[in-house]
Amino acid sequence: MKILAFAGSNSKNSINKQLLDYTLGKIENAEIDLVDINDFEMPIYSIDRQLENGFPELAEDFYKKIKAADGLVISLAEHNGNFSVALKNILDWVSRIEMPYLKDKKILLLSTSPGAYGGGNVMEVAVKYFGMFASGEIVANSTFPSFQDNFQNNEIVNEELKNTILEKITTFQNAFSQVEA
Repeated sequence: MKILAFAGSNSKNSINKQLLDYTLGKIENAEIDLVDINDFEMPIYSIDRQLENGFPELAEDFYKKIKAADGLVISLAEHNGNFSVALKNILDWVSRIEMPYLKDKKILLLSTSPGAYGGGNVMEVAVKYFGMFASGEIVANSTFPSFQDNFQNNEIVNEELKNTILEKITTFQNAFSQVEA
């Protein structure tokens, strides 16, 4: 299985990137394309830009990465209860290339934050956006609260949270096994 993975944060010290790296290290038998959304910085989407200049090459590149993948693992940063502007802009460009662009893609969604809600607001937005609007199949999702307390030295130190993340990874991997059977 081919997996496209990225954190929805453009921070160099993103806690979502740390959670993503941990998660990817637990996925077995997969070809993983880990991308940094900082490598896909584009002008802010507008219909006028699209009509005048077409699609930026970086939007086409990101779209091709999605199309080449069987599934996606995304760890979402929460900015004011929503996606980061950096991620939202990429999604706006890609969605104009093809909608629904995630059809037949299996998705594992994660979010974390320093606070006790663990990015719960962005997760609510993401489940609706990626599942309904972009037509992906969200096979598992999980919020991860109080990141600094529960993740230390590249490990999840809270056993309950660790088991939850491992269960979500198993569910995600099993979704591909069911397709192959």
